[in-house]
This record gives sequence, structure tokens and C-alpha cells, in this order.
Amino acid sequence: MASNYTEASIKTLSSLEHIRLRPGMYIGRLGNGTHAEDGIYVLLKETIDNCIDEFTMGFGKKIEVELNERTVRVRDYGRGIPLGKLIDCVSIINTGAKYDSETFQKSVGLNGVGQKAVNALALEYRAQAFRDGQTKAVEFSQGKLRKDHKVGKSEERNGTLVEFVPDEALFGKDFKFRAEFIEDMLWNYAFLNRGLSLTFNGKVFKSEHGLRDLLQKNLSGAPLYPIVHLEGEDIEVAFTHGGHYGEEYFSFVNGQHTTMGGTHLSAFREALCDTIRNFFKKDYDSADIRQSIDAAVAVRVMEPVFESQTKTKLGSTNIGPDGPSLKDFVGKFMQQSLDVFLHKHKETADALRTRIDESERERKELAGIRNLARERAKKASLHNKKLRDCRLHLGDRNERAEQSTLFIVEGDSAAGSLTATRDVQTQAVFALKGKPLNTYGLSKKVIYENEEFHLLQSALNIEDGFDGLRYNKIVIATDADVDGMHIRLLLISFFLQFFPDLIRNGHLFILETPLFRVRNKKKTIYCYSEHEKQVAIGELGASHEITRFKGLGEISAGEFKDFIGENIRLEPVSLNHLHNSDELLAFYMGKNTPDRQDFIIGNLKVEKDLIAVAV
Repeated sequence: MASNYTEASIKTLSSLEHIRLRPGMYIGRLGNGTHAEDGIYVLLKETIDNCIDEFTMGFGKKIEVELNERTVRVRDYGRGIPLGKLIDCVSIINTGAKYDSETFQKSVGLNGVGQKAVNALALEYRAQAFRDGQTKAVEFSQGKLRKDHKVGKSEERNGTLVEFVPDEALFGKDFKFRAEFIEDMLWNYAFLNRGLSLTFNGKVFKSEHGLRDLLQKNLSGAPLYPIVHLEGEDIEVAFTHGGHYGEEYFSFVNGQHTTMGGTHLSAFREALCDTIRNFFKKDYDSADIRQSIDAAVAVRVMEPVFESQTKTKLGSTNIGPDGPSLKDFVGKFMQQSLDVFLHKHKETADALRTRIDESERERKELAGIRNLARERAKKASLHNKKLRDCRLHLGDRNERAEQSTLFIVEGDSAAGSLTATRDVQTQAVFALKGKPLNTYGLSKKVIYENEEFHLLQSALNIEDGFDGLRYNKIVIATDADVDGMHIRLLLISFFLQFFPDLIRNGHLFILETPLFRVRNKKKTIYCYSEHEKQVAIGELGASHEITRFKGLGEISAGEFKDFIGENIRLEPVSLNHLHNSDELLAFYMGKNTPDRQDFIIGNLKVEKDLIAVAV
């Protein structure tokens, strides 16, 4: 009430208190480590960024990262933080050397915030600097200084060592680092910093060809023509086209992976289209030029301005305070470099033109089918009971909008259990009617010819791109039996073939549901594996009874509430370590029955083998 608004209501927080109270302002999101953008990886990234800045300035060609359960250790061989300023540099906000543009001309971390946030959000934090035969270490807990070691002698090479454990009070008791996310991060650092060697628990990450290597590693299939690799002062570009749908981009600023893109990526996309139109002297539609493109662009700018502290989207419009606009800078580079390249490489130019012409033909073919499908969908939606929608959607101006989730389930029984117990604000349910179509080898027009896929696409609102995506999480929730696994595979194949960006951007998940219920008169335990079941049996003793859940419809609405609420278990679907999705889909979903039979027979486990494994 207004009467309670007094001078006592006004509070001033220390920087430490503010970081811990509002961590989202500093690291974007918390999370438990199941998503590559979760805060624990931002803490690691902020630490490595400082090492990268040293390398960029010409100091230290090696960075060592070690992970031991929840403890992260990062050692570089740069100049080392000046010993007398060690405490200030890791604990006092807005303290650093990067305000001096002569020292760090094109750095990522310019605000003096990153390492202080790591310190404040860590349960335990230790920093040690080595300089010219001397060393000093400091230790903190939740951002508070615990021990200030005196300066001592050292035979270690110059550099800085940072060791920290994220605070489970903030990131949750079950948070866990995933090695694949850390490896992807280190590969990006290697691709953008040729000559730098990074190690992760002994594994080496190093690149000789920069962005060309990055694309080669991340291509989902064979490229239609050799990767075009262009380099200039403060800019590097690589691209090719594939056989997939959609556009895939990797964009970077000063070595920072801008996962949300920004002004530099917009400038590249526009410049690419303009250059290709000029070269072929034809006014191609931009969508046809960019369909199925795989591209990477990296720029270096003075004093970059990002749209958030996590630096995932560039907001700068100029290359530097006194430099040209990013649009003009990228446009001029592409017009000169790409035009020359295409004139020199006629085979690449011809393959590029063929790809664009094919995209144009397919787009025009789809236009007629799309209009018919929309008319059908309007009529069907009046009576369609497939989608039980929620009230909040991704993009809404509500703090819970990012929680928006669509569960895809098989049949009305499972849909009924979920619908009865879901959070109507953020959880929607889409019911399939049996097994969906195997889409492998089919073109995108199958989405419009198949009512179920068209309604799913409409529910997600991704027909014209992902800017209007209505749900942050798309969760495949199928039964824990052979049919359920088959449906899961068919749905993953559908998304992988037509909407791979949903997977790349971390929107697709598998719902884990309990396989067993173990209970006695006093206690009920739900178990997600054979191991958990054995532990529960040991805990409840001889009086227990076991129920095996085979389908979601068997689980009552009252029980289901626990499995999609705070204790929900989601397994993210990712493309990590997948070098050729075309090959993968061809093997599992294509018409290679003899090969698949041989694989199944060769990997078949008989009952006694399974029992031996369980024991």
C-alpha cells in the first residue's frame, strides 16, 4: 500500500548482493546445465574470454580447461593479472584494463563485469596470478573474500589460473556440466583464433583453417559445392549450400559467439543477396538465395555494443567510433571478395546458381499447395481437438513466457492425463492419432499434404520462419514401449529434415517418464531406470509392490502432475557430434532393410545378457 512506501523502502545493494539477487542481468539465465545457454557455461565462457583477450594481444598460445565433476579450472599463459590488483580485478565491479583501447583494442569483455559475476555466483572461487617469478592467490565463497594469500615466489610460467564451483543454491542441486557443450564452446574459440591451442581434460582443440573448419565440422550433410572461404581485415566469411531446409548461421564478434545474431549477421545476409544478384544479373528472391545455406561470419569491431551482458546479439551499427557502418563495411567486402571468387571459380558459381534455381522452383510449386492446405486447415480447425493450447506463448510480454511448452503425445488417453494436470498458463498439448508418416526422402510439400503435420506446423507457427515460434520447448512425450520409441524416431526425423533449426537452437526435448512405481503403505517412489528401481526396493524393504508403466495413459492425472511440474525430467535433442544427418536418416529411416537387419542382429541382446548388465 502507498502508506507503506517510506524511506525505509529504499534499499541500496552492493554489487555482490545485486549480482546474486539479479543474476539474469549478468549471465542471462540460470538453468541446470541441460541447455548450452545455461548460466554455468556463461561462467566458464566469461573466464575463457579473458584468456582469449590475452592471446589476441599476442600473449599466451595455450589455454587449459579442466572439469572434475562440478569444479572448473582454467589456466592461461598470458601476462597474468598484476598481483597488486588481483583482488580488485576479480571482485570489484567495473574494474579492469579493457577501458584502455590501446591495451585491449577489440576485446569482448569491456565492462569489467564478467569475472566478478563468476566470483559472486560461485560457491567456491579461487584466482591465482603468476608474473615474473612471483605469484599471488585469493579465495572467495559466494563472492566474499575468505583468504588473501601473500605474494610468494614461483617457477610457473606467467599467466592466470581461475578455479570455481557454481553455487547450487542458484543453479539447483542437480546442475551438471555437459562435456559436449563445453567442447562446442572450445571448438568455436579454436576456429576463431588460429594458432591458439586449447585443451579440455587433455583433449586438444586447434584449427588451421578458421571458419572453413567450423563449417566443415558442423555441416549436416555433403555440401553442394566446396566451401567458399573469404578473409579480409577484421572480417572472415565462409559459406556453402546443402540439401537441407532452412538457413544455418554461425556469427561471431571479437571471438564472441553471437547466438542471436545481430547487426553484423543482418549485414552479411543482405550483402550476400546483393552480390549474387549483381553477379548473375538476375533479381533473385532473397529466400531462394539463402535457402539451405550454411554460413559463418566473424567480424572485429572497436568497442562493440551488445544487447545484453551475455553478448549473444550485437547492437553496434558501426565498425568503430570513427569507422564506417557495419552494413557498408560488410557490403563492400562481400561485393569485392565474393564477386572475384565467383569469377575465378566457375564450377562453384554454376552449382550456386543451380541451387538457387531449384529453390525458386520449389517455392513456386509450394505456393499453390500452401493455399489449398490453409483453406483445409481453416475448416478442420473448427472441429480439431488436437491442440489444447496454453495462454502464454514465447514472445509474450510476461516473465513466464519462456516457460511455454508444447507436449506432443500419442493418442487421446495420454493427452487426457496431460491436459487434466498441466499448467494451463504455459503448457499446451498436441495429440497425434497413431504413428505419423515417415518423411525421409520426401519434399516439404508433404507438410501441406499431410493434415497432421500441417496442423503441427501451424500450432508451432513456423511456416514462415522461427521469429514467430509460439513455444520455447517442444517436448516429445511418447510411451516407453517399442511403438512409442518408433513414434519418437519418426517425429525427430520430421524435425531434423524440415526444421533442423529447432534442434540446433535447443527447442526440442524428450520427456522422461517413470518406468516403475515402487511403494508400500507409507511411501511411494517413482523410478526412471532399473537402477533407481533397485535402490527404491532396498529402501522400502520386503513389503513393497512394483507397478511397471508402459504407456502415459496408464499414469493417472494426479500422478502425472509431479512428472511435468517442478520435477520434470527433459532430455534435450541435440546435433552434437553429428557430422552427417543425411547419412543417419538414410540408415535408420531409408529403404536399406538388409543393412538395418544386419545392424539389429549384430547388436541384439538376449535376456540373460540384460540380466547380467543389470546385476
